[in-house]
Amino acid sequence: MAHPLRIAIGADHGGFDLKEDLKGYLASLGHQVHDCGTTSREPVDYPRFAAAVAQRVATGAADFGVVVDGAGIGSAMTANKIAGVLAAACYSEALARNAREHNDANVLTLGAGHTDADTARRIAGVFLTARCTVDRHQARVAMIRGLEGERGGGGSISAEDVERVAVRVRALLGQAPPPAAAAAVLAPAQVAQLIDHTLLRPEATPADISRLCEEARQHGFFSVCVNPAWVRQAAELLRGSGVKVCAVVGFPLGAQAPEMKALESRRALREGAHEIDMVINIGALKAGDDALVLRDIRGVVEACRERRACSKVILETALLSEEEKVRACRLAARARADFVKTSTGFSSGGATVEDVGLMHRTVAAAGLKVKASGGIRTLDDVLRMTAAGAARIGSSSSVKIVEEARAQAGSQGE
Repeated sequence: MAHPLRIAIGADHGGFDLKEDLKGYLASLGHQVHDCGTTSREPVDYPRFAAAVAQRVATGAADFGVVVDGAGIGSAMTANKIAGVLAAACYSEALARNAREHNDANVLTLGAGHTDADTARRIAGVFLTARCTVDRHQARVAMIRGLEGERGGGGSISAEDVERVAVRVRALLGQAPPPAAAAAVLAPAQVAQLIDHTLLRPEATPADISRLCEEARQHGFFSVCVNPAWVRQAAELLRGSGVKVCAVVGFPLGAQAPEMKALESRRALREGAHEIDMVINIGALKAGDDALVLRDIRGVVEACRERRACSKVILETALLSEEEKVRACRLAARARADFVKTSTGFSSGGATVEDVGLMHRTVAAAGLKVKASGGIRTLDDVLRMTAAGAARIGSSSSVKIVEEARAQAGSQGE
């Protein structure tokens, strides 16, 4: 296997046994498998688990999702309500290949009543290795994703929303659990999983990097974000923890040649980075040289795709007009990046709610996500940015933010 994948897996009671088999099988191949439940054969509502898997894929916490219910149809319907998810119910290897090569599906749903364990393994194997590379198929997938931007109300439904609906349905059926079963706020662990714990100061020492990684392990942050010189150390310290390593490239000015950024990205990836945050050529963008900016981004994106890594494109929004921000977002989408990111934190300004909202509106239909960074120091900052459309947060105040979330959760539980 060229590179391990992060796979979110879930099932209802009817799919529990097949999910457990697939979970062990995928882990044996070296993939990192996150089990979203259920944990027994006790009757449950499949939309809860399909939504939980889909949310992890949509936020970038997982590369792919697998959901098992009785037929695979209801879970596919549920998952496709989450913006950024393309779910396909597959009953054969041929359908799995078609779903990936023609439709770029990122969530596989299976019907335990129609698929035995050996067949399910083969289907999953094809689904996780096939790729959508033909231009005409990519163009049609872009048309599908474009429909998300045309739906009223944004089209995204969270796992918490699904849980609230499930609670209401059970209440109508006379099966309502205690009110506490419906989550009302973002849990501290969820806050932590939004955050790239960041240390990019030029005076950072090996001891500082060790401290950063220990904090990331302790608090469960999604990743640490470091300069390329520290990638190898961070990767060694975080091995086996589940915390990713993110490296910045072309940082902080973005004025290097495209070839140098691609080279820098490849080295960081070889040394253990899972994600690359690259700074665009800001001057080229402002001069209207879109071809150079596109080549600049595409070189890094291609390096990331070779290793199934995540690519984020830093715009440095404080230096751009609204038209330039939109144009930069569209170029990132054309290059097939995974995220657009507001700021380096080293310029004249950081993330704003207005910029995050503009970026989200511009790229959501193309399936890209937004990372907000620069000046995010409090839990309130995080919540405002996520409400505006951010799927990831970059901050050097991560520990303080999670401690705020824990304090808030504790006060609400009293």
